[in-house]
Amino acid sequence: MKSLCGILSALLLVLLVSSCSSVRHVPQGKYLLDKVKISVEDSAKIDTRELHNFLRQTPNHKALGFTKLQLATYNLSGQDTTKWYNRWLRRAGEAPVVYDSAMTAASCRQIQLALVNRGYLSAKVDADIRHSGKRRIAVDYIIHAGKPHRIGRLDYSIPDPHLEYLVVADTVRSLIKNGMLLDRNVLEAERVRITRRLREAGYYRFNRELINFTADTIAGDRNVALTVNLRSPAYHETEWVSPTDTFGLTLADHHRYDIRSVSFVLADASTPREQLDTLQYGGISYIYGKDKYLQPKVLDEMCYIIPGTSYNPQSIERTYEALGRLSIIRHINIEMVPSGAVGQTGLLDAVINLSRNKKQSMTAELEGTNSEGDLGFGIGLTYRHRNIGRGSELLTAKLRSSYESLSGNLEGLINKRYTEFAGELGITFPKFEFPFLSKSFKQRRLATTEFALTANYQERPEYTRVIMGAGWKWKWQQMREDKLRRQIFDLVDVNYVRLPSSTINFIDQIAPTNPLLRYSYEDHFIMRTGYSYSRTNRRLPSGEISARALQPYVESIRLSGETAGNLLYGISNLIGQKRSDGVYKVLGIQYAQYIKADLDYTYTRNFTRRSALAAHVGMGAVYPYGNSTMVPFEKRFYAGGANSVRGWSVRTLGPGSYDAKNSVTDFINQCGDIRLDLSLEYRAKLFWVLEGALFVDAGNIWTVHNYENQPGGLFKFDSFYRQIAAAYGAGLRLDFTVFLLRFDLGLKAHNPAMNQERWPIVHPNWRRDANFHFSVGYPF
Repeated sequence: MKSLCGILSALLLVLLVSSCSSVRHVPQGKYLLDKVKISVEDSAKIDTRELHNFLRQTPNHKALGFTKLQLATYNLSGQDTTKWYNRWLRRAGEAPVVYDSAMTAASCRQIQLALVNRGYLSAKVDADIRHSGKRRIAVDYIIHAGKPHRIGRLDYSIPDPHLEYLVVADTVRSLIKNGMLLDRNVLEAERVRITRRLREAGYYRFNRELINFTADTIAGDRNVALTVNLRSPAYHETEWVSPTDTFGLTLADHHRYDIRSVSFVLADASTPREQLDTLQYGGISYIYGKDKYLQPKVLDEMCYIIPGTSYNPQSIERTYEALGRLSIIRHINIEMVPSGAVGQTGLLDAVINLSRNKKQSMTAELEGTNSEGDLGFGIGLTYRHRNIGRGSELLTAKLRSSYESLSGNLEGLINKRYTEFAGELGITFPKFEFPFLSKSFKQRRLATTEFALTANYQERPEYTRVIMGAGWKWKWQQMREDKLRRQIFDLVDVNYVRLPSSTINFIDQIAPTNPLLRYSYEDHFIMRTGYSYSRTNRRLPSGEISARALQPYVESIRLSGETAGNLLYGISNLIGQKRSDGVYKVLGIQYAQYIKADLDYTYTRNFTRRSALAAHVGMGAVYPYGNSTMVPFEKRFYAGGANSVRGWSVRTLGPGSYDAKNSVTDFINQCGDIRLDLSLEYRAKLFWVLEGALFVDAGNIWTVHNYENQPGGLFKFDSFYRQIAAAYGAGLRLDFTVFLLRFDLGLKAHNPAMNQERWPIVHPNWRRDANFHFSVGYPF
C-alpha cells in the first residue's frame, strides 16, 4: 500500500513540476491560451457557465481545478515522435491550446448570437486580451447584455379551423408564457410540441417548418406581441408541392390521414414471389417466405398500428418498442406508404419489415485453479434458443461443473475433494404471461415474463449441500419523457437449502452458540414475493444530442420491497397444521417469514463535461415476524466495502456499536436489519482515461432485536445518530467508456465501535484506519 501511494505521489510530483514548463511545445512567436473568463457588465441575470459551450477556443483542462495534468503529461514528451513513449505521452495528454485571434472573434459572435436567441437583442460582446505570464495570454469576454425583450402578448394565426381548434385547445401546455424572455430556444421547442400534437391527431404530413413566428415591437418598448403562424402546405417548399397532391386533394388545406392496412413482411427481399405465403389474422396481413418463424398471434399483440384508426406517431413508436423486445428479430423498419384518399382524408398503408436473428447459440468457458498446490478445473456451457416456440421465447440452459483435488491429512472428512455441479434452466416470454389476460391488457403493459429453475450440488470436506430454486417474474422497461423506467415483479421465488450429510458435530463445532452462523448451514426454506422500481433521466448515447450538450444533472431512484412466508403461514393456519419446535415447517424445514424494503437515491450535478458532484442516500429495513424470530442471513444488510462506507472493508462495520474482535470470524455477526448509507463524491477527469475522486461516506447497520451475539447492535431512536460511522478518502478510476475500473482509498473518520478509537481522524493510524478497494463501475 505504501509503495503504491509513493509511486502515485512521485508521478503527481513529476506532473506538477513539468506543468511549470507549460509553453514547452508552443511554437515560437505564439502564445498559450492560459485563462478564459466570461463576465457580465450590467445587472442582467445571465448564467455565464452555459455560455462556455459557445466558446470556440478554451484553455487546457485543469484537473481538480488547480493543475493542468493533461497538458503536463503532453509536455513530458520529447520532440522525437518516432519513439513510442513520446507518442504515448502525447496521446494520453493534451496538446497546448495556442491562442488564435480568429477563434476569439468567432467566440464573441457565438456568445452574442446565443444572447440574441435568449431575448437580449441588443447584446454586445467584447474581448479583452492580456498577457498573464511569459508567452501566455488570458482572454476576458465582457458582455453588455442590455435590457431583454419579453413577450407581452401571444396570438395565433391559423387559417385552418380544424388545426386552430387543436392548437388553441391545448394552449395550457404551451411553453410560451406572457412575460417570459423572447427566447428562440423556447420558440423552437414550442414548434416541436405543436407539430407532435398535430401529428398525433392524424396530420401525417405536417412538419415544424410550417410553423413560424411574427414578433411586433413598439419603438422604445421591450414588450413583444408574438404571433404563432401555421402556414398552408401550399407555400411550403417540399418535394410534394404542386397544385394538387397525388390523391387529387388541394394542398392549400391540411388533411388527416387514416391507416388503411397493416402488413408484416417476414420474407427476405430475395425471396421469389411464388414462394411468398400471405396469411390474414386480426385484420393484419402476414407475408412469409419459407421460414414461418413467428406466429401471427405474437406479432398481432406487438402491433399498435390498427387499420381504420387515425395516424398517430405514438402507435409507431410503441410498435418499435414492442417488437424490439423480440430476441429473434434483428432489424425492424416501419414504412408509411400513401395509398389513396376517401373524401378529404388521406390513407396510409403501414408496412412492417422484419429480419430474423440467429436462432441458436452456444458458448463454453474453461478455467483452471491452483490452491496451494491443489489443482482444479471448472467448465461451463450455455445454450440459447431465441425462438423455441415460434413466439420469440428465449430458452437458456446453463451447466457448470468444478473440481479440485485435496492433499494432506483427510481423516474425519466425508469428502476428499471440492466438487460442484450447477444447472439453470430458464425461459423468457416477450409478453405478459398469465391465464385469461386480454390482448389490450398485455399491450398496456410491455412486459417480459421469466420462468427459471436452478439447482446446485456441492461437496465439501465437511459437508454435502443441495441448493434449489424456482422463480416466476415479470419485467417492464419504458422510456417516457426522457426518463428510463424499469420494474420487476417477482410473483414467486422459492429457495431451498438442504445438507443431506456432514461430519459429526460439524455445525456444533463451527457455531456452538451463534444462531446466525448455524442458520447459514442448516436446512432452510424461503418463499418470497417482491417488487422493484427504478427510474433515471440519464441520457442514452444518441446522434441527436449535440456533442456540446451537457446534461445539467442526472437523477436516479430505486425502490424495492419483498415479503416471504405469508402464503405458507396462511395455509398452515387454514389447514390447522401443528407446530414443531414452536414453528411451522415445510418438508420438515422451518420456512422464513419477514418483510423487507429498500430505497436508494442518487443525484449527480455536472458542473462541466469533466467535473461533477454526486450524492447518494440509501436506506433499508427488514423485519422478521410470524414464523421467524430472525431474518435469513442472505436477506440481511451489511456495511463497509467498495459501495458503502469505504473506510471499512466489506462486512466489517456495525451493527451499531458492535465491537468486532476478529474480522475473519466475526463477519457473520456484522449484519443487520436496518441500513443507512450517505455519500458525497467529487469526480474530475484528469488525463488520458484517468479520473480522480474525493469522497465522504457515512452510515451503519442496526438490528431490530437485541441479539445476544450482537451486543450494541440494537437500533434506538435516541442514540442511533451517535453510531453513524464516517469515512473520507480519494479514488482513482480508469474510464474505458464501456467499463470503468475503480480504485478507492478510504480512511476512518468516526468509529462507533465500542472499545475502539472513537475519532480516528484526530489520531490516524494508517494500518488500522485505511482500507483499499478495487471494483468495477461507480459506487452509485
